[in-house]
Amino acid sequence: METMVATTERVTADNTAPKAGTAHERAVRYILAGTRLALGWIFLWAFIDKMFGFGMATESKNAWINGGSPTKGFLTFGVSGPFKDLYAGIAGAAWADWLFMIGLAGIGVALLLGIGMRVAAVAGGLLLVMMWTAVLPPENNPFMDDHLIYAAVLAVLALVNAGDTWGLGRVWARLPIVRRMPWLR
Repeated sequence: METMVATTERVTADNTAPKAGTAHERAVRYILAGTRLALGWIFLWAFIDKMFGFGMATESKNAWINGGSPTKGFLTFGVSGPFKDLYAGIAGAAWADWLFMIGLAGIGVALLLGIGMRVAAVAGGLLLVMMWTAVLPPENNPFMDDHLIYAAVLAVLALVNAGDTWGLGRVWARLPIVRRMPWLR
């Protein structure tokens, strides 16, 4: 649906995003883009460290590339609360390792590039909520922790098209498949 504005320019879906905007709007876009990049790096670094075992959270001997399991240690020894048995049951399963690692890498790359933000937000939100349920109740709060905050941030980043600033979001949005299936945006 098109509407008329004071300058008689037609406002359409292709020209609603501000090109320059006010200083405030630019600042918000840059802060959200920086947040997207930071969160993308958090996911990608988790993948890299678990894959190669750089000694931050994963020792080299436990790296996936060296035959370790990215899910076994935490899901066996680090889980507490009502879902402990559920997570212990999937700890070290090959399918769980593959899904976890593909998820970390895919979400991280999507956020860093600014593409597929809606898919990354849903997948990342699901992963983060699952991680939250693995340690219920949280150690320092009756229910809230950083996993839920990160999930909310992912939703905001997708809703405001944060991939368009310092990312490939606008180019991605013009692809024919993304135009046909906007959920890929």
